[in-house]
Amino acid sequence: MGIWWGPALRVLVLQAAWVLGGGQVRYSVPEEAKAGTVVGRLAQDLGLEAGEAEARRLRLVSQGRRASVEVSGASGALVVSSRLDREELCGKSAPCALRLEVLVERPLRVFHVELEVTDINDNAPLFPAAGKNLSIAELTTMPGSRFPLEGASDADIGSNAQLSYTLSPTEHFGLDLQRAEEYRESLFLVLTKPLDREMLPVHRLVLTASDGGRPSLTGTMELVISVLDANDNAPQFNQSVYKVQLRENAAEGTLVARVNATDSDVGSNGEMTFAASNTFPPKGINLFHLNPKSGEIHLTSALDFEDVRSYEIQIEATDTGTPPLSGHCKVVVEVLDVNDNAPEVWVTSLSVPVPEDAAVGTVVALLSVSDRDSGANGRVRCVVWPAAPFGLVSTFAGSYSLVLREALDRERVSEYEVEVRAEDGGSPSLRARRGVRVPVSDVNDNAPAFAQAVYTVLARENNAAGAELARLWARDPDEADNGRVRYSVWEGGVGGGASAGGGWRPASSYVSVDAESGRVWALQPLDYEEVQVLQFEVRAVDAGEPPLCGNATVQLFVVDENDNAPALLGAGGGVGPGPGAAGSAASGAGSEALWAWAAWGAPAGQVVAKIRAVDADSGYNAWLRYELWEPREKGPFRVGLYSGEVSTARALEEADGPRQRLVIVVRDHGEPARSVTATLSVSLVEGAEAALAAAGSSSSSGAVLRAGAGAEDGAAAAGAAAATNVWLVVAICAVSSLFLLAVVLYGASRWAPRAGVLSGPGPATLVCASEVGSWSYSQRQSRSLCVADGAGKSDLMVFSPNFLPPPPGPAAKETQPEPPALLDTPKHPNPDWRYSASLRAGMQSAVHMEEAGVLRGGPGGPDQQWPTVSSATPEPEAGEVSPPVGAGVNSNSWTFKFGPGNSKQGGPESKKQTQVSFLLRRKGESSQYSQ
Repeated sequence: MGIWWGPALRVLVLQAAWVLGGGQVRYSVPEEAKAGTVVGRLAQDLGLEAGEAEARRLRLVSQGRRASVEVSGASGALVVSSRLDREELCGKSAPCALRLEVLVERPLRVFHVELEVTDINDNAPLFPAAGKNLSIAELTTMPGSRFPLEGASDADIGSNAQLSYTLSPTEHFGLDLQRAEEYRESLFLVLTKPLDREMLPVHRLVLTASDGGRPSLTGTMELVISVLDANDNAPQFNQSVYKVQLRENAAEGTLVARVNATDSDVGSNGEMTFAASNTFPPKGINLFHLNPKSGEIHLTSALDFEDVRSYEIQIEATDTGTPPLSGHCKVVVEVLDVNDNAPEVWVTSLSVPVPEDAAVGTVVALLSVSDRDSGANGRVRCVVWPAAPFGLVSTFAGSYSLVLREALDRERVSEYEVEVRAEDGGSPSLRARRGVRVPVSDVNDNAPAFAQAVYTVLARENNAAGAELARLWARDPDEADNGRVRYSVWEGGVGGGASAGGGWRPASSYVSVDAESGRVWALQPLDYEEVQVLQFEVRAVDAGEPPLCGNATVQLFVVDENDNAPALLGAGGGVGPGPGAAGSAASGAGSEALWAWAAWGAPAGQVVAKIRAVDADSGYNAWLRYELWEPREKGPFRVGLYSGEVSTARALEEADGPRQRLVIVVRDHGEPARSVTATLSVSLVEGAEAALAAAGSSSSSGAVLRAGAGAEDGAAAAGAAAATNVWLVVAICAVSSLFLLAVVLYGASRWAPRAGVLSGPGPATLVCASEVGSWSYSQRQSRSLCVADGAGKSDLMVFSPNFLPPPPGPAAKETQPEPPALLDTPKHPNPDWRYSASLRAGMQSAVHMEEAGVLRGGPGGPDQQWPTVSSATPEPEAGEVSPPVGAGVNSNSWTFKFGPGNSKQGGPESKKQTQVSFLLRRKGESSQYSQ
């Protein structure tokens, strides 16, 4: 009841206001008022008295539609007669006023009454449909997107029709209600959070509309929101990083890895393909192949750990949605090392050449050693080969110093080929080598050295000035200026004898040494009779700094030439072993007249005279032979071939005449032979006269006749000859022994290895060349024999010929003419004499020391000491002959002793050739040359 009384009161108040205001009755009644509800006291309000309303027939005039109110006849009140529905009567119009006409009869009057039906909240909001389906795409529909909704309707008006909307709780949607005066309200579904189909594919929401009445009425509608799939999910890999280890020697086609990805989307949005989007380093793009469907990665090319130790491959999985989305992962391929690289050795610094006097520890080279492998495969050990004279010192990792460990000698090794060997620690290990060429530079640490300390040179006398006598060569193993040698005559000379003038002359006045070639030249012709031995020193000085020098002694022996003819000293006459002096007349240029006396009846073999001749030459050149030139037919006299004794060939008879003229030729053995002719006149006298002549010749220096002493003298002479023969037999035995020894020594030297030339290695033999030939003395072939001769000591030297080869090198051939043959082959006296006269004695003879082999006498006289030849023949002509050895025969002269010859044929012509050797005598001492 309270609900309805309130509106009634409001109607009454409004009515009163209406009457007061304009005279028109206005009533207000709420809708849905119950029938009988008094709307207003119409009669009273119209001014009718009580009861007058019924009398005056107060009634409502219908206006074509059914009125829901009527006038009560008794009371004249306006009451509700039927259901009042404002929505039906007025719809949404406001206010809802019904215009009623009220008739009052007696008098008839028409009154207009306005009845306003007020609204009550009797209608709930109503949606057009119970539910609504919406489709909203996920992800692509951004928050704030608005989706219009048809709102609910409410038949009420005013506040009862003021709707408000609520949405079931959700975090993704909201409502937006917009009201405008001229437009009806607009309702929107607003997306507040992006949708995710993968989280909730369908959203079911309830939209509730509430009006403003009291109590409020509501209406609902279900919203079914289907989330449309959008390509909002990128493919996802099950690992973000795939780590793979692969050996660098893996074969092509090896499966490296398999990647796997998923996509929460469906349909084409969930289908995906794989691709390598990026590879680091870029060269890896050609090493691997990715299957776009399966995601398998295969090796397509060889790996190299030393080139790239790891690869990073960016894999992209892309779906086929619109727009396509992609996911990413990384494949890290770690390459495992294998020992496939040998060590490498570099020479970073090389200090060459190395001086040969460099100190031990000198750094020669810096080396860098590396191995591209890792771990044990990259650990390198280094050694140097050969181990000497260099070594390796490790300075720091991978660096070595090649240092000197031993002293160097360029002359022994001028260049080293050093090999540095490196070996790694892999299994199997790999090796590398690096050769280092280390030349050694020269310092002047070697003095020039001659092949021999003493050179013995034989030079023929009468050599032309400028003739080459010898060629010396000093070896200096240094190089360049340190090994460039210059030669000079340093010291030496010769003392003058009787023929030399008695003074001392330096060697430089005789010889000169070419400073560059070392050739020894003769400055003047050599004369054996003046100089027999010339000793000097040759100095070789190099051009180093400081200069070093070496010395060699040269002993130049002048070989005699047959340049002196024999000279007659005189003839001795008489009988007996000691003939008297023979007289001599004036001697001419080539002959000399001599005379002697012989006794009638002198037996055969009686010496009547002795021809004495000397030759200033020596050796064979001074070995004289005496030949009876005239008479050529058989005469009573004969001449000893080598003794010069003129003896009777038979007993002298008166038929031989008073005088015999003998022409005797004295000839030496030189080549060519020189001779002198002596004319001996022998007077045949009685024995007493011969004795007187002999006595006269002994008491005066003139030429007198020496007579024989008779039979007694003959007997004494025969006894002396017999004693002499005994001594000759003893001498022959001694000479034979010496001959056998000389033959043995000569054979040994003959078959010994030939001595080398000066420039050859090892013990050298001096080779001496001259224009007329030369001889060399080999120390290796020399033999020494010592023979006692009186109180002095003599050295017996046997010389062997040695031929000089042509000088080496084209320069020498151009500048120096080829020397002639060293041995000019002479004319052979017979087939058995095969050597030149100048060397027969040295090559085929031995000294025969004879007790009575030295004549007593001064120079130029009968008592001068001369080497003698003793004959073993018992015949008278086999007596002593004294060929002179040299001019003056001083202490430095060559002395020859000639042994006995054959009884039938004396001298060198004998098949049993006389043994001769050279004997060098010196004052107070004798020197042995041997090796």
